[in-house]
Parts: sequence; structure tokens; C-alpha cells
Amino acid sequence: MFGVTYAEIGATAGELPEGYHHVRVERVIGRGRTDFDRACDELLAGEVQRRAGVEVRVSDAPLRRGSSVRMRIRLGPLVVTAPCIVVWAERSATLCGFAYGTLPGHPERGEERFEIRLEGSGRVVFRIIAFSQPARWFTRLGGPVARLVQARMTRRYLRALDRSAAPAR
Repeated sequence: MFGVTYAEIGATAGELPEGYHHVRVERVIGRGRTDFDRACDELLAGEVQRRAGVEVRVSDAPLRRGSSVRMRIRLGPLVVTAPCIVVWAERSATLCGFAYGTLPGHPERGEERFEIRLEGSGRVVFRIIAFSQPARWFTRLGGPVARLVQARMTRRYLRALDRSAAPAR
């Protein structure tokens, strides 16, 4: 289904599968309906990736199930292409987000979920949940470096929607 490079489609919604590196992080990015709606609009337009310094092309905005996401990440003189497809997308009164899965050619194999929740307290919380493993020779060879790059990108993603944080560029 979708042509993804892993079997556990949708696993970022629950228990993460064994055999992968796991990420579960969150950040409060605002308060109230206005902040929630703004963050949802930006998230579903691919702004998280853009503000984190990634060149991104999306087939649809807002993102929806089946949308393609093609990212280009510059690492010094290298340019890495990371094609993905959206395997889940939702927007309701208190939850919005999407998850994309890796396609052939992506340096990793797995899924990443970006979700924003408007809590009863009024807090707007941005969560990132992911599982991944190396899929290409250079990510297998550079395992620790690849994890450092992933951790850096995750921090930049988390700051991308926070109105109180400096721009993540």
C-alpha cells in the first residue's frame, strides 16, 4: 500500500515497532483556538519542514492522505533527497496532523507523525512521533551521524511553529 519502504503503516499512532530508532517529543507552541488554527494551517501546508531549512515540495496543500512530499536536505556540499507519502492526515476541532512514510530513495525507512492538539487547558501542543532505520548505504555507514542529523532536524521541526521561538532557519 502506498509503495512505502516499511510494513508498519500507521504505527506512529500507537505502539512503535521494534527494530527501529524511536522518537517521541513535544513542545507547547501556543495557547487557544487562534494559535491552534494558525499552527494547523501552517503544518498542513508543509511549513514545518520549510522553516526547518528543508526544501520541500508537496503535491497538495493542505496535505491529505496520499499527498506526496519530496524533501531536499543540504548537508554541507551534499544534497539528500527524501521522498515520502502521507499515510494519515486529519483535522478536527482539537487535533490536526499528518504522518508520512518513506518511499524508495529516502535515506531512512519508517514513518514520522506530526500532530497538534488543543488541550482542554487551552495549551497547543505539537508532537512528533517517529520510527526509522537506515535504508541507504550512507545512512547505514554513518549511523551515529545520521542520528545526530535526525535529532537536529527534530529540534528544528519542534521550533518551527512556536510563535515565541526564534525562526528555525
